[in-house]
Amino acid sequence: MSHVFPRHSTSDLPTAVAGEGCYLIDANGKRYFDGSGGAAVSCLGHSDAAVIEAVKAQVETLAFAHTGFMTSQPAEALADLLISNAPGTLDRVYFVSGGSEATEAAIKLARQYHLERGEPQRRHLIARRQSYHGNTLGALAAGGNAWRRQQFDPLLIGVSHIAPCYEYVDRTEGESRFDYGQRVANELEAEILRLGPETVMAFMAEPVVGATLGAVPAVDGYFKRIREICDQYGVLLILDEVMCGMGRTGHLFACEADGVAPDILCIAKGLGAGYQPIGAMLCSAEIYDAIASGSGFFQHGHTYIGHPVATAAGLAVVTQMQERDLVARCARMGEVLQAALVDRFGQHPHVGDIRGRGLFRGLELVADRDDKTPFDPARGLAARVKNAALEAGLICYPMAGTRDGRNGDHILLAPPFILSEAQVGELTDKLSDALGRALSAG
Repeated sequence: MSHVFPRHSTSDLPTAVAGEGCYLIDANGKRYFDGSGGAAVSCLGHSDAAVIEAVKAQVETLAFAHTGFMTSQPAEALADLLISNAPGTLDRVYFVSGGSEATEAAIKLARQYHLERGEPQRRHLIARRQSYHGNTLGALAAGGNAWRRQQFDPLLIGVSHIAPCYEYVDRTEGESRFDYGQRVANELEAEILRLGPETVMAFMAEPVVGATLGAVPAVDGYFKRIREICDQYGVLLILDEVMCGMGRTGHLFACEADGVAPDILCIAKGLGAGYQPIGAMLCSAEIYDAIASGSGFFQHGHTYIGHPVATAAGLAVVTQMQERDLVARCARMGEVLQAALVDRFGQHPHVGDIRGRGLFRGLELVADRDDKTPFDPARGLAARVKNAALEAGLICYPMAGTRDGRNGDHILLAPPFILSEAQVGELTDKLSDALGRALSAG
């Protein structure tokens, strides 16, 4: 009997014993193509020799040094590398151990920034419905997924939520894509005015919404209008690239595709590629200087921030991406994957939308393509697809609640950047088999 506390108490999961390229191997020797990179984590696959060697070398040299007493060479080098490639005026990196910690730190930094500048009345955070920003209480409060929030709602801080940029469902007939984007972006201005412009500290959003919407990018012009509104009212723009960043969408930083730069940016998942748990919050020089010239102390921290082994892994991962031109490869293979998905599922009676950027793709499942009606949640379609895919030897990321936290289902795909064209065919073959079996089962 296991003493591990699992995510689901009724689950009977295979035991992973090895990883090889794009595959995970269980204790029975069965191979699974990792079509979602776990949760968009394993961007380099599961056996990258350079990253493994970097981790080994760092453990042998220095395993841990608390950042309250010392910095470390890999942390300094990784911060330099990230900032040298970062958009806008991002200038400082605060390392953490994962995505939830990164968004939690971002919320706290936004609040302290305004305090340091003599604006203590700025306390409101605005985010979007059907977003996901993590599972710590602050990050969960920022997230707009009703199902994830429900049982913890009494513990959460108040956060305003406006509409996501979800073109497939929300753009009206006859409305241009640009006009739609401007309309939903302007909800931010309306909410700032409702709350009182002098009371709003930040707006948080995912450039490409991952887990809860299934790889939904904004339409052209949306984030440029968001940036204008934030600048007009002195509101910080926090972009959560925990899932969609670090090359996943074909850009090292996902916001590059939208032509904007944030004041605070959060990354994780692909930063460590699964070789070590690591995330980071990047902030502008202006925000850092407000702290440095004020109290001089960011009132936040965790034991393992800036961990030498984790930052050594992150440094090796980003170095591999650059030296092997893997971000450009991700963009190129993303087009190959999109074409294969459209070819296989574009006319499928229960696939309503195929979307995304780079190797970050989503398929929205519908009961009726014409009116975009979702399946009855009681059917448990997402769970059925996940189980059928595992049987077929495929790991993918199906989720329920796409529309409102309860209704709707989608499948998220985020394979390693190293996948081949032949493996694109393997992925679509196994996904087709899994979807067929899930749909035929009641």
